[in-house]
Amino acid sequence: MAAGKFKLQNLPAIQGFLVVAVAIVTLGVGSLLAYYRMRDIVEEEAYNRAQDNIDRVEQEFTLIVELVESAVRNNLWIAGEIVPETLDSLWGLPKGIVEDNPVVYGSAIALMENYHRSKAGRHFAPYAHREGDSIVTVQLGTPEYDYTHQEWFVEALKAGSKGYWSEPYYDEGGGNKLMTTYSVPVYDHKNRLAAVLTADVALDWVSDRLANIKDYPFSLKMLVSKSGNIMATSPPFATMQRKNIIDLAEQMEDGEDFKEVNRGMLAGEEGSQRVRIQGKTYYVFYDKVQKTGWSMSMSIPEEEIFAQVKTLNRQVLGIELIGFLMLILILTATIYNQRKLMSVNEKKNRIDSELHVASGIQMAMLPKDFPPFPERKDIDIFAHLIPAKEVGGDLYDYFIRDERLYFCIGDVSGKGVPASLIMSVSRSLFRTIAGHEKSPQRIACTMNQNLADMSINDMFITFFCGVLDLSTGHLRYCNAGHNAPYLLAGSKPEQFPVIPNVPLGVVDGFPFEEQETDIKSGMGIFLYTDGLSEAENNELELFGTERMEPVLDAGLTAEEQVNKMLNAVHAYVDKAPQSDDLTMLCIRYLNDKPLEKKERHLILHNDIKQIPQLAEFVEAVAGMVHLDNGLTMSINLALEEAVTNVILYAYPEGSDGLVDIEAVIHDDMLKFIVSDAGKPFDPTAAPEADITLDVEDRPIGGLGIFLVRNIMDSVFYKREDGKNILTMTKNLQ
Repeated sequence: MAAGKFKLQNLPAIQGFLVVAVAIVTLGVGSLLAYYRMRDIVEEEAYNRAQDNIDRVEQEFTLIVELVESAVRNNLWIAGEIVPETLDSLWGLPKGIVEDNPVVYGSAIALMENYHRSKAGRHFAPYAHREGDSIVTVQLGTPEYDYTHQEWFVEALKAGSKGYWSEPYYDEGGGNKLMTTYSVPVYDHKNRLAAVLTADVALDWVSDRLANIKDYPFSLKMLVSKSGNIMATSPPFATMQRKNIIDLAEQMEDGEDFKEVNRGMLAGEEGSQRVRIQGKTYYVFYDKVQKTGWSMSMSIPEEEIFAQVKTLNRQVLGIELIGFLMLILILTATIYNQRKLMSVNEKKNRIDSELHVASGIQMAMLPKDFPPFPERKDIDIFAHLIPAKEVGGDLYDYFIRDERLYFCIGDVSGKGVPASLIMSVSRSLFRTIAGHEKSPQRIACTMNQNLADMSINDMFITFFCGVLDLSTGHLRYCNAGHNAPYLLAGSKPEQFPVIPNVPLGVVDGFPFEEQETDIKSGMGIFLYTDGLSEAENNELELFGTERMEPVLDAGLTAEEQVNKMLNAVHAYVDKAPQSDDLTMLCIRYLNDKPLEKKERHLILHNDIKQIPQLAEFVEAVAGMVHLDNGLTMSINLALEEAVTNVILYAYPEGSDGLVDIEAVIHDDMLKFIVSDAGKPFDPTAAPEADITLDVEDRPIGGLGIFLVRNIMDSVFYKREDGKNILTMTKNLQ
């Protein structure tokens, strides 16, 4: 009997702690999935940013290399003509190369051994180099410095006409700097091997350029030669210059990972690897400098890459911890009251007290100070949320970034603590994602991805978000299964035309569609959850939109509108209990001098079958500025070329990606901005196509960008925040 009684008394405790365990495991797994998803996103961003920085420095260095090689090759024939002449004529050649080419630090013409022995002795090598604002000339061929055994001389003879870039060295005999030398053999008019013509490039500018890379300030950036010698580094690591990466790896206690990176760099490969160096974890990204065979690398501390992810994870864990504590406190109070046979009123008071604290925490997360932007005269906002229970699943939020108002409203399925937790996570996701993304469609897609990955108890959230350009009144919005808002304008309110899509968290990877419209000064937007339209009276009849619409008034302030609607619904339901959370958000646009600019957007998937939508989009934009058919067709041709290029090449084969086409319309120009999150690619870097050549003589490629450049008045590319952004402008006057 005693044993049976013990088990019966402890059954509520066992059940309660099983609920806590299930909740902890469910939310824990969801949090881990979200955390590792965010890590993947941030790691990909770090790769793209590092690759962009490496590519930019590589392009700059490649330009320097091409300029130096051209400077030497353009003077080979002169050298061949003057080598047999008097020795005095040789001094002007290297000096002229240095004077005419700012990128060249020094230049020499080093004669073959005994070429002019009767005049110059065994060795003769006039060398000119920069010293302050002057150019100084010296004779390198001395008994102490036998240049015929130097790498730049010996390897140039082996390389022949293609020339040779030397390993980095400290030139104590000439420039007295860390430099590299490009050298090519010279033949005289009798086709005899006569000399080696060189051009030196000082490497201190590379270190300065690496220092100017502001992304990840604690990262190590290096330029490494073909044999592993460190040619340049970012300033904090300057002591590593003139060392070899192989020797460094041997000196490290945990250098095996670093050796694998070295192998890839010395093999001229492109890649990335996570390594342990001196007790710390780094992400190393490296690529080959195509022109010289050298490699560049960027080693970023793991803690620097994932600092923001850890901060966000701590915030989410903090919210979950509050939920766990709330749940544990509620269950503990219930079990304790059952065991002590406390009265129903005492138990209720205890639970109400705990939920009151939770409600205060939840409500503190939402904007509650009105007016929210007292310094601004172009916007009027007011909101009100009444949970059906102490804690609820409704949410609203708004903030201003870059002169755009970002706002949202949502309704989590279910009620109580689980809904409040999802509400808290959803609000944090909106703030985080909208803080760096201006497309409502992408905000909805990213939030949906995170919520779908969490898969918490099959819950979901209806959601509506918008981005209102306060300077123009242009509104972009995306609906996710939520009630259509009302536009307050004139004497009769009208519902926004919305594509319903599906609620967030239901379908992983759902392709949400975005819409847009223009809001004029004095117009308002009224958003609500179904707790308003489905409010019931004592006869279980709904308040409904037919009772809402007469209460909507374009002449009221935002606060007056919300309070008027609140009074109307309270009068209708009378004393009937509230069955659902009720939330209202009213926004009035008050900018009576908007800029003369309009925007239109189109978002495509990387599917060539979606290209016909582009023609419809261009025709709609052209109609806004009354373009003739010929110009419309030309612009469509240029835009189709750019978008097709993205669809075919930006994303890995078989993967799903988006192409964002934005049209910005001014009185005097039409601007199209094409952006994607694919691999870095600059179409404007392609050389101009020579259409005067015959088809069989013309190199493949280049005609697409040639077409775009000839149709549009300006074409500009940049890589920003992990995206390719191509801007094409057509003047209308």
